[in-house]
Amino acid sequence: MADDLELHVERRIDAPVETVWRAMTERLEEWFCPKPWQARVRELEWRPGGRSAVVMHGPNGEKVLNEGTVLAFEPNRRFIFTDAFTAGWRPAEPFMVGVFEVEPDGDGTLYRATARHWTRDALERHRAMGFETGWGAAADQLKALAEEIT
Repeated sequence: MADDLELHVERRIDAPVETVWRAMTERLEEWFCPKPWQARVRELEWRPGGRSAVVMHGPNGEKVLNEGTVLAFEPNRRFIFTDAFTAGWRPAEPFMVGVFEVEPDGDGTLYRATARHWTRDALERHRAMGFETGWGAAADQLKALAEEIT
């Protein structure tokens, strides 16, 4: 995958990796999409091949279903999902692969979220949708949540 088809956000979080990981996976609804939007987990199987179905609810009644498949789940390290498949490995119109990683950084944690795209057009559509602002806000929300529960 060419790096020029990736968008990234990073944050240093003043909390141990284990705390950040618990916030990422156990409290996903609290940080996953920028406020005033809200994420609601319909189904999320934390295992390779597991279904990922999260509905994002907007302030004006919008509903956006993000459905896909978990590709990798490595506790205290990373999880990866894609929308290229839905439950039962049914092919879908692919947009991206989402990679969410944590690693020790001194007495804190480095959080990195990456959106990998198949095409330049998909990357530019994601950027135009507000990737930096939206994923940046979600990263800030995760940071605040993890630092609060430390």
